[in-house]
Amino acid sequence: MEILKVEHVSKVYGEGPTAVKALDDISFSVNKGEFVAIIGPSGSGKSTLLHILGGVDYPSSGNVYIDQTNIYDLNETQLAVFRRRQIGLIYQFYNLMPVLNVRENVALPLLLDHRKVDEAQLDELLKTLGLSERVNHLPNELSGGQQQRVSIGRALINYPALVLADEPTGNLDGKNSQEILELLKLSNKKYNQTLIVITHDEKIALQADRIISIEDGRIMKDEVIRR
Repeated sequence: MEILKVEHVSKVYGEGPTAVKALDDISFSVNKGEFVAIIGPSGSGKSTLLHILGGVDYPSSGNVYIDQTNIYDLNETQLAVFRRRQIGLIYQFYNLMPVLNVRENVALPLLLDHRKVDEAQLDELLKTLGLSERVNHLPNELSGGQQQRVSIGRALINYPALVLADEPTGNLDGKNSQEILELLKLSNKKYNQTLIVITHDEKIALQADRIISIEDGRIMKDEVIRR
């Protein structure tokens, strides 16, 4: 079942002779439950693509469908709600709320949506993330790996249609990087989450089901490496 469809997406910054084309006619689709790695050198457009898939930045042209909804047909308020409910975003920089503890940071998307927190579900997720002993800690009392686990929990709490991770291990050492990747793979398998990871790390990319290579804003290669 197709969960994501990208049709002829382009992104241009600026106008006239100084205009920069960050994305140039990108099209692809992703099925529910797939783990896709998007790779490319710095400046290739991969992070711009992720921001457009996540409803954070608008394309100059083209369409993005998530679960059959064209997200750029939505107004700003509708898009904000859709993004909060259907898209889980994980960044290299954890973007945690410094005054909220672990439990509150993970539950934040539900609280912002004025929805009741399922405490049993939250406890299960915190246990899966290895954070059960840290629930009352503030972000500055956590290691980098623990903070990234919190950001993963926040992205997963709504069981979104799509989880997008932008260089999620970029600030971590080798051991923590592999642990975070294993958690993302677990969410992909245990919760059947559709996972798209932007990375420049070939070791991470090779653990995906499929690798899309981007260069100069265009898809150069799209290959399935495991089924």
